[in-house]
Amino acid sequence: MPNFCIAPNCTRRSTQSDLAFFRFPRDTERCNIWVENCRRADLVDKTPDQLNKHYRLCANHFEPSMICKTSPYRTVLRENAIPTIFDFTSHLKNPPTRHRKRVKVLTEEEVRDIKERRLEASDLSKKNKDEEIIENQEDAEPPIPELSEEEKEHREYLKSLFEILTMMGRQNIPLNGHSDEEEGNGPFIPSNFQALLEYRINTGDEILRKKFDGSAVNSEYCSTTQLGQMLDVCEAYVCEELLQEVKDCRLFSLIADDVVQICTESYLPLLVRFVDQENNPREEFVGFLSFDGSEETVTERLLTTVSEKWGLDMGNCRGQSYLSSGVYARKIKAIATCLVEKYPLAVHTPCSNAPLNIFLANSMGLTGTQLVMTTLKKIEAFFSNSPPLVSELTHAISIYYQGNEEKANDLKELCCTNWTERHDSFELAVDFLESLLLCMDSVHDNEDLKWNDQITQDAFVISEALADFEFVVTLVVLKNTLSFTRAFGKNIQGRIIDVFFAATSLTAVLHSLNEVMDNIEVYHEFWFEEAVNMAAALEIPVKVPRLFFRKQRPELGVEIQPETYFKEHLTVPVVRHVIDELNDLFSENHLKALKSLSLVPSVMGQLKFNTAEETNADIYKDDLPNPDILAAELHCWRVKWKHRSKEVPLPVSMYETLQLSDVKFFPNVNAFLKVLCTLPVLTPEDGKCKAARKRLRAYLEDTPVNSRCKSLALFNINNDIRHDLDQMAEMYVKLYPESC
Repeated sequence: MPNFCIAPNCTRRSTQSDLAFFRFPRDTERCNIWVENCRRADLVDKTPDQLNKHYRLCANHFEPSMICKTSPYRTVLRENAIPTIFDFTSHLKNPPTRHRKRVKVLTEEEVRDIKERRLEASDLSKKNKDEEIIENQEDAEPPIPELSEEEKEHREYLKSLFEILTMMGRQNIPLNGHSDEEEGNGPFIPSNFQALLEYRINTGDEILRKKFDGSAVNSEYCSTTQLGQMLDVCEAYVCEELLQEVKDCRLFSLIADDVVQICTESYLPLLVRFVDQENNPREEFVGFLSFDGSEETVTERLLTTVSEKWGLDMGNCRGQSYLSSGVYARKIKAIATCLVEKYPLAVHTPCSNAPLNIFLANSMGLTGTQLVMTTLKKIEAFFSNSPPLVSELTHAISIYYQGNEEKANDLKELCCTNWTERHDSFELAVDFLESLLLCMDSVHDNEDLKWNDQITQDAFVISEALADFEFVVTLVVLKNTLSFTRAFGKNIQGRIIDVFFAATSLTAVLHSLNEVMDNIEVYHEFWFEEAVNMAAALEIPVKVPRLFFRKQRPELGVEIQPETYFKEHLTVPVVRHVIDELNDLFSENHLKALKSLSLVPSVMGQLKFNTAEETNADIYKDDLPNPDILAAELHCWRVKWKHRSKEVPLPVSMYETLQLSDVKFFPNVNAFLKVLCTLPVLTPEDGKCKAARKRLRAYLEDTPVNSRCKSLALFNINNDIRHDLDQMAEMYVKLYPESC
């Protein structure tokens, strides 16, 4: 149906003109101004909704600066656009046509009268509202009484304590210092918190001086109970500040780092990933979850923390990821499985922070794989920040690769990188193995007395692990098995275009691994032979692990062959684990989400704009503002990019797409992209998103286990967070009134 311009003396309609036609605004104030400027008497009594639905003005009635062309096919008005260009006199010179209805054009006096009537009506409405407010105030509860002097002093005292705690957290000052050592023996040694309290008193803090005046010099000013309560308040306050934006944005994902020790307990570091109101992907560290207890206990504790402590709805969780390793892998897997059963959209995915092959190897609970992964971590720590040790390794590489200079140069360059955390780490470990063993033996011998006792001891431990046949054969099996997932893992954590095509290649990866499983006898024979040859070059005896004989105690006269043992206890479990883990991590919902990345314009371009996001959109239909028009909106989205001008580049990432100024005209697409941005498997495109994880790692590396405090760690890791001492004191008074 054509659109007609309703301006007086304007006969333009959409079927006879390329001009854009604009609806009247729904905003009452702006709509009134449009009506007044049009001077149409028949429009005065109509509501903004009626005008918006049935009446249009063409672009000729607006200043050019008020019109914005977002694309060759879309023209919009600026938010403050007002029509100002009208012709109110041409009808006096030209007779009316039979195709155009004559309308009454208001005079200046009539427009002025209408404005005055509206102003009077507005004043009357305002007066009624003021009277209603006064009535409500009379019926409201009485105002909160002012605090007494004693209560004010108590709050100032609490503020001083909280100021000390926040400073200790930000500066990573241990809470107790030496006070917990040699308790009850020798002279009193104050804790760091006590020492800072005394310093504040000595520098003129009258509130603290008055509070502790007359206290014994050799006693703690703040009881353990009160200190624990204040730390709980600190933790609750920081979480509330961090999670307010998450609540506003609604959707989020949970990411857990590897289990850490704090004093004598195990904790799971938790981060939340979400997209903020400015369409920026964010990842924030929100605390440590106690990991002690059974799988059911930890799962219930996690759900309670998320819902009650943080105030988030797990129904809005769209992903979960865990960096599990060693003995904790099975427990983590049980927790993830339980959460997926309760919340199917909280898909279990790998973490973008670790290469997929490292993630898969860490999640294996086999003794051999734990030996390999632990040794690789020790190697990384051994050479990190030690140029002399790296130089010793490069010298060993030169000796071993004398006839292959190109290979030697490549390995020497890798020495200065974090090669143990790459997609091809196991291939590189095989290449490094002989050189590493030669280097460790040289450092342990210490003939030139270049190394201290700690370094030589660490070298001996690593050398013993490298010279174990179980290590060698496990490394070879991991290298060969995970070679099938190396390219897939690199793509799934790479560019968006690579992630999309990787999601469609999973079937081929699983087919290859299942073929290995079907022919495991043949594959194991080749792999075991490779391990035996490598062990022979290193003069390592081929044997069954000693631990097996201690556990099993086979019958006398029964000889266990190493090849048979490692096939049953290593090769078969490793291949089966990789297949099962891939099926679990890339569930149907997860693959649907990854295939929906075709919403990104660069992926559309690669597919020649022949995409069908509707088939995968059903899993997130409840997250869309208007799912009923999704198909039509996606069609418009494809047409917009397919018929763009040559000067307009295709956005290559979700972050870039979300920053487009006109993405707000596609509300379902905008919401869809925000959901996908929260998935933990996708590598954050904004470098700021990785800051929280880096600060977490720095805190754990710089802080001894016994000096860690999960409450103060929040201040150290989130050192840019705003803190209000008045609010913290108020929160303490409300939570612990009996302590006041």
